[in-house]
Parts: sequence; C-alpha cells; structure tokens
Amino acid sequence: MEPVDALTEIAALLERERASRYRSKAFRTAAAAIEGLSERDLADTASLRRRAGIGDSSLAVIQEALAGDVPRYLAELRRRYAPARSDLRALLRGDLHCHSDWSDGTTPIASMVEAARSLGHEYLALTDHSPRLRVANGLTPERLREQLVEVARVDVPGVTLLSGIEVDILDAGELDQDDALLAELDVVVASAHSRLRMESPQMTRRLVAAASHPRVDVLGHVTGRLVSGERGTRPPSEFDARAVFSACAEHGVAVEINSRPEREDPPDELIALALEIGCLFAIDSDAHAPGQLGLLDEGAARAERAGVPAERIVTTWPLERLREWTNRAR
Repeated sequence: MEPVDALTEIAALLERERASRYRSKAFRTAAAAIEGLSERDLADTASLRRRAGIGDSSLAVIQEALAGDVPRYLAELRRRYAPARSDLRALLRGDLHCHSDWSDGTTPIASMVEAARSLGHEYLALTDHSPRLRVANGLTPERLREQLVEVARVDVPGVTLLSGIEVDILDAGELDQDDALLAELDVVVASAHSRLRMESPQMTRRLVAAASHPRVDVLGHVTGRLVSGERGTRPPSEFDARAVFSACAEHGVAVEINSRPEREDPPDELIALALEIGCLFAIDSDAHAPGQLGLLDEGAARAERAGVPAERIVTTWPLERLREWTNRAR
C-alpha cells in the first residue's frame, strides 16, 4: 500500500481514542512530510531519517508499505479497532455533531470535511462549543461569526458543510449563545456540560426547557454519563426522562445517540423509552478528530440493536429532507 495512505489510516485509527491525539498527530505529520515524494526518495532511508516529522515508528511503517506489506502496526490497529457491524450504518448520510480546532478539536475544519468525504458523507455539521465552556475554547459570538465566514469558504466536492454549534444548556435551560445568531445556523445541538449532578426536578426543567426552545434541533448526550475512558467514569444525570423525551417529540427535536464508546449515551433503556414516546433520533459521532468520524459505526450498531427504525433517524435522511426538518415551523 502507499506509505502516505498507511500513515494516514494509522492516525485515523488512533484518533478513535481521545488519549491518542498526540500519537495520531505524529503520524499525520509524517504523512504530510512525505507527501509527493517519489518511490526512490522514500527508499532513501538515510534521507528520510533526516526529514522533519519522521520518527522510528513512522519510518518502519513507510518501509513495510514500500515492501508491499500491510505495516504491522496498522494491522494491529485494524484488529483493535475493527468497526461494529450493522446494516443501519450503510443508511447513514451524515453527521450533525463534530468539532474542529476552533474549539477543542484537533484539526482544521477542512480536514474534518475531507474525512467526511472519505467516509461517503453527504453532509457534516460543524458544531464547536459555545462561550461558557472555556475549557473547550468555546466560541464567543464574535468568533462564531468569524467561523461562519470560514465555513462558507470550505468547498469539498460531494460534501455539504452545515454551520452549527453545540450550545451549552445553562442552569435554568437557557442557551449559551445569542438567539439571533443561533437563528443563522443550519443545526443547533444543545447539551449540558456542567452541574450534571443537579437534583432531578431542576435537571428535568432544564432539559425540558432546552428541548422546547425554538432554535434547538438535537438534544446532545442527554445523560452526560461516561462509562469508560481516560476521563474516568461518571454516572448519568437524574431527570424525568419521560417528560424530557415528550418535549423532544412535541417539538420535533432529535434525541442524539452519541457514538463515542466512552459515553454510550443514552443508555439502552432510555433509547427504548424515547422510541416508545415517538422521538426522532440523530446518530452522531461527536468527533474531535478526523478518525473519530468513523465512530458512527458504534452508534449505528447500538441503534440497530435497540430496534430504532431508519426512518426515525434524521441522519439517514437526504440533505433536502434534513433541511426541511431544521427549517420546520417552531
């Protein structure tokens, strides 16, 4: 295989774990360092060793690929991160939740869109964080307006980049961004990131208010739980799920099935309840790096096991129908 392809695939597989962002960046740097080199240049080991961005691990990958083999490290990662299989995955047309280096993602917007194209996405919503989430470099109104200019410039054939935000749900259910600015966006994902141990009645009112807000399209990682990963574990928030999902169903808001393995949010029993109540769903990656866009495999497999019909999943809809939904009367 081509050495650049091998290095890029290794980076993408490493990105499936947040903990590996620095290792993945090293392999992306190595891929960029050899882009455009001839096979003769690549075979010059001494020259490659002197080239900035090439280390022992990436050099071994290059040499094994040049020899006609699948590099051993790549083969190991393919086994470790074999995608979850489902029929539903092939029906997904896009992703409504991802981050770039404008907030706490690792790469520029264009890199995320190129990765979406390689996965066959028809559309991708860019949903960087809102101002209150300072730890994630959340976007002030001024920075979000600047980002909208950048979004309009991105042109990747075959993929429509949708403007958006993952807006923080504040303590009383308000949204952490100017309402007029939210109205300019294609997609609004609303998520709670703070005070997740709030008492159940208050958390219920908070989430119901967000799901009832006329700018909201998707209720993101609704319980806030963590089941594994470098950040440790976190129990789900406590709230009246029937009341929250009823508000989602009433207002046409999709319940997110977050594909990140450390979240698995909502839990299976809440997916079943949202399904019973009549909610729409959005299977999203919540990607913070290009390789994490592929985590949709995990979300699709969970949704299929839970019996969620494809027609109730907005990310199976073609772009025209998706836009009709986001432009619905509120």
